[in-house]
Amino acid sequence: MDWKRKWVLGFGSVLLVLLSHISSALEVPLDPKVLEGLPQPPTITLQSPKDYIFDPRENIVIHCEAKGKPHPGFSWTRNGSHFDVEKDSKVLIKPGSGTLVIDISGEKAEAYEGTYQCTAHNEHGTAVSNSIVIRQSRSPLWSKERNEVIVVQMGVPLVLQCRPPAGLPPPVIFWMDNNFQRLPLDKRVTQAINGDLYFSNVLPEDSRPDYICYARFPHTQTIQQKQPISVTVLDNSPEGERHPGFMLPMGTSSTKMVLRGETLELECIAEGLPTPEISWQKDGGELPSSRLSFSNFKKTLKISDVNEGDGGDYRCTAENSLGTAHHIIKVNVKAAPFWVSAPRNLILAPNETGILTCRVSGEPKPKITWFVNGVSIENAPEDHSRKVEGDTVILSNVQSGSSAVYQCNASNEFGYLLANAFVNVLAEPPRVLTPPNRVYQVITNNPALLHCASFGSPIPIITWFKDSQTSIKNGDPYVIHENGTLEIHVAQPLNSGKYTCIATNNLGIKENHVFLEVKEPTRILKQPEYKVVQRGMSATFECKVKHDPSLQPIMTWLKDSGELPDDERFEVGMDSLTIRGVTDGDEGTYTCIMNTSLDQDSASAMLTVVEATPTPAIIYEKPDPPSDLELTDQADRTVQLTWIPGDEHNSPTQKFLIQYEDLLHQPGVWVNLTEVSGTSTTAQLNLSPYVYYSFRVLASNHVGTSEPSQPSSQYRTNPAAPDENPSNVQGAGTEPGNIVISWTPLTGFQSNGPSLEYRVQWRQKDVDEEWSSKTVANVSRFVVTGTPTYALYEIKVQALNDYGSGPEPGVVIGYSGEDLPLTAPDSVQVMVHNSTLAEVHWEPVPLPSVRGKLQGYKVYYHRERGLHEPEGETKQQEEQVLIFSGNRSEGRLPGLQPYSIYNLSIKVFNSKGEGPPSPSKKFETPEGVPGPPSFLNVVNPSLDSLTLEWGPPEKNNGRLAGYTLKYQPVNNSSELGPLKVMTLLANETTITLSSLNSSMLYKFYLSAKTIKGSGPIITEEAFTVMDSAHTQPTVVAGKGLTVPPLSTSPITQSLHPPLHKAPPVGPAFGTVNMSVSEEGAVISWDYFGQHKNFYVEYSVENSKEDWKKELVNGSHWHMIKGLKPGTLYKVRVVARDPADPTVHKTNEVLVTVPAVPSRQVDIATQGWFIGLMCAIALLILVLLIVCFIKRNKGGKYPVKEKEDAHQDPEIQPMKEDDGTFGEYSDTEDHKPLKGSRTPSNGTVRRDESDDSLVDYGEGGDGQFNEDGSFIGQYSGKKEKDTHEGNESSEAPSPVNAMNSFV
Repeated sequence: MDWKRKWVLGFGSVLLVLLSHISSALEVPLDPKVLEGLPQPPTITLQSPKDYIFDPRENIVIHCEAKGKPHPGFSWTRNGSHFDVEKDSKVLIKPGSGTLVIDISGEKAEAYEGTYQCTAHNEHGTAVSNSIVIRQSRSPLWSKERNEVIVVQMGVPLVLQCRPPAGLPPPVIFWMDNNFQRLPLDKRVTQAINGDLYFSNVLPEDSRPDYICYARFPHTQTIQQKQPISVTVLDNSPEGERHPGFMLPMGTSSTKMVLRGETLELECIAEGLPTPEISWQKDGGELPSSRLSFSNFKKTLKISDVNEGDGGDYRCTAENSLGTAHHIIKVNVKAAPFWVSAPRNLILAPNETGILTCRVSGEPKPKITWFVNGVSIENAPEDHSRKVEGDTVILSNVQSGSSAVYQCNASNEFGYLLANAFVNVLAEPPRVLTPPNRVYQVITNNPALLHCASFGSPIPIITWFKDSQTSIKNGDPYVIHENGTLEIHVAQPLNSGKYTCIATNNLGIKENHVFLEVKEPTRILKQPEYKVVQRGMSATFECKVKHDPSLQPIMTWLKDSGELPDDERFEVGMDSLTIRGVTDGDEGTYTCIMNTSLDQDSASAMLTVVEATPTPAIIYEKPDPPSDLELTDQADRTVQLTWIPGDEHNSPTQKFLIQYEDLLHQPGVWVNLTEVSGTSTTAQLNLSPYVYYSFRVLASNHVGTSEPSQPSSQYRTNPAAPDENPSNVQGAGTEPGNIVISWTPLTGFQSNGPSLEYRVQWRQKDVDEEWSSKTVANVSRFVVTGTPTYALYEIKVQALNDYGSGPEPGVVIGYSGEDLPLTAPDSVQVMVHNSTLAEVHWEPVPLPSVRGKLQGYKVYYHRERGLHEPEGETKQQEEQVLIFSGNRSEGRLPGLQPYSIYNLSIKVFNSKGEGPPSPSKKFETPEGVPGPPSFLNVVNPSLDSLTLEWGPPEKNNGRLAGYTLKYQPVNNSSELGPLKVMTLLANETTITLSSLNSSMLYKFYLSAKTIKGSGPIITEEAFTVMDSAHTQPTVVAGKGLTVPPLSTSPITQSLHPPLHKAPPVGPAFGTVNMSVSEEGAVISWDYFGQHKNFYVEYSVENSKEDWKKELVNGSHWHMIKGLKPGTLYKVRVVARDPADPTVHKTNEVLVTVPAVPSRQVDIATQGWFIGLMCAIALLILVLLIVCFIKRNKGGKYPVKEKEDAHQDPEIQPMKEDDGTFGEYSDTEDHKPLKGSRTPSNGTVRRDESDDSLVDYGEGGDGQFNEDGSFIGQYSGKKEKDTHEGNESSEAPSPVNAMNSFV
């Protein structure tokens, strides 16, 4: 019986080993999800290197990690004996692993040197680690020695020996001087591999006392130093030139042994004069150039990764001008054991047969020893199913429970190899390791590999199916590999689809699905073209590509097979490369590479740069139409359209517009279908059934849109059932007893087939009845009659044609027709909140009585009369209505008139109309505040009195309780004086105010009141007049409005103009009045037009002077000042607006300004006079105080004298004891201060104002600094006469004067 052997690796990698007449075996998969549930013998996953040199300053960490199921336990041996970790407090084992951590702090590290081996075991077997040799790193000191001075003649060879101490590992050697500078090496002076320093011949400059050899020990990072060697080179008897001779190695031949895989190092150091040159060759062979290197000025030859073929004779030749010398090094290559085929883990089903192979090689040939569970196989329990044949173990008819770990040890004199391989006897149903639903993507005409990596014991059998139906057999185009992988040699689009692999053994079956997508290849449609470009111009290479729409392309540009220069002149577009300002260095070959995740395409073009010559202007035009339209990948609902772009005419294409013509439903009409970018040359088009398509493409750039391309070939899609149903389905009744069902019909394009109809279905909601149905065509509405009033209906409209029905339509809710409501609201109640607001409540009507959709309630109400008005005398006001939407039971009635009787009723309404009204309900509103008085006029002005007349409010809103009058004067600067308040009776409509100031403007505020309070105010302004004997203007007949003597008409300025003053229809200006006061002529007016800018214009009567014009700021009066006494003026008011060409003017008013007013005013009573007298008295008081201070504090002011001597106050001396300023001396000359202004006659000139502090002394430019302190000279001093006494003639310091007030 033939058996096959299959190795199944995790993640789909498979290794096949065919062995004749040997049964199959599984390697354990790496997938942790598979391993999680499997019993498994131990496997060593991490271990320390075989030779472990530790630093005594750090802990020893010996790694040993293993996995298995169950998790393995660990034990150790040291020097072949069991190592009890628990008995040594310095040794810890990491939890969950076998790693040892040995704390050697405070201990002799040598005590832990030795050979360690780790064992990992569980119930299924035992695995062992390599033997790990633990040694301490050492950096011993140099042995003490005394170096004699070396004296040599110039030209002789010389060797300086280093002989470093033996360290572990060996040290790194280098030579330096006392300044820690490396000694220079060259072909004459060489450091050998052993560290000695060789001189092929010495020179005088080699004399120095500090040749020092250093040894650096890498593990401890320490450096040891040899005693310095002193060399003296004499030139009194120099050595002559000589032939080369070898200093290292000695003689004509030597031998060298190297291990396979290591690096071979051969060195030849020769002496001679001149210095010899070194060369190498291999007798009977070539030097391996790929692994060969030279160093140390070619004196050292290195060959890495040595193999058996590197053995032989290597000839080293030293040559100078006097001859040559040869040395042959015989190289022998030995080999520690190395793997040819290491044993692998096996999983076998019961009664299967497996094989373990341990194939190694080495020189000399390694000895192979087998172990099982760490015990020599000769000493292991006997197993008749096991047979050992040299490097092979054959296991026949294995049984459950015979799992074990086998060790293969291969050794020779140069080393050993140890490998663990377990044999796990399992019975497992199939598992598919390839991830489910994996998608494989390949390019058309390329091979496709669909993996089905599996695991099971026995090994599963793999079968494949396509689209879950078609069984796939071996043969063209499919190949099923031993590992279960399905290969399609040449994939085509029809191979795309779903593939199922099924893994079967005698314990079960498992399937997995994968998907194959065969993509279109990427190809360059428009390749870059050869360009000849003038220097300084721009060059553009185009590279338009077609690729599979589902793949994302990446375009890369190269120049001469390398990256583009890092230069901003190179601009890479979506499908182009532009080089601006071309230079000679830009010449070369440019390649565009279009990569997708699956394939790539490339194209190249040359750029040649020539001298710049005048070129014609670039002409930009709209692109030429695309050509060669091709339809591919045709399907029922999709098609791919490909085209070749036309000439762009120097303006890149921005987009392509694809249009279609439906020759069946709309022949001759081209409809926009889609747009794609200007870099695309293909588009995937979504189609509808039952359409006769023809396509065309238009290109657009900055200039415009091209002409349409020639139409593509016609493409007819097959009819199908409708994809959609009518939209905007509605159901609403238009009359009681019907419901109109309407919809937006489908277009012919949407019909998907011939004979489009609509199935209309309806039924009353929440009623147990079947759907009623009616099929109609060529309509968009259907009327259902005989329905109950306002009933809820479920409605559906479905499209159908000869090929079937559309999708199941959604249900729409509609209502049958409405009727007028039957009942009126009941229990109407009114709650009055205040004089203008009431709240009405009612009982809602039953919903069935609405007989339609309840829209809300309407409250009808009207005012019958005021409570203060007799019944029947008031005209009933127009009825008002308030609408309250929804199912409400209350509402508020705002804006009611106080102290009135109202009547209301309520109706419910639906979409059809209103129901009957509720019984009427009357209610009363309480009193409120009254409205403003109807008018306020000021009449009969006099010198000290004004008379006010007003009318009662138009709306009393209650019983009128009286009026409140407030007034106050207004001065010329528009400041308000004290406010006076008067309370008047309800029957009063006039009052005369006396004891007023003459020629004064007064402002009046009048309001009416009820028991609820005062209402809005009405305001008025008016002037009192002056004495008639001096201020009466002259009135000239026939020249305008008559100005009564001493009269000033009031200027009305209401706070609520709309309430008491509406502009009448007629002239814009009303009454104009004129009066004369001491300050000037006052003119006032009424204006009823729109807002204007007012100007008062005046001119001397009977003169040819132009009118003088003064702007008025927002009031209706103005005072003209500066008129000449005794002169007759004509005055008028003009209203104009920049936005309105209309200009309004008053008639001219004539006024004469009196020559000299005779009325005297008592100056003693004027405020300005009283203030002036108070200021004079205060000034006199201050002067008296200053004089008093001067007399009490006469004499010299010490500070002033000191400042005479030290003009810079910042350099005054300070006491050494307390840091204060020293005493000023008054024995110095009394000189004028710097900058003082002392005239020769001794008087002080006053240059500043009276308030200046300079005036207090004789100094000049006194001033204040930034913080307000006085920084000038405190005082000045007059020149002193010889006959004067010691009395000071200086004015007192202003500082002292100020201090006297403190």
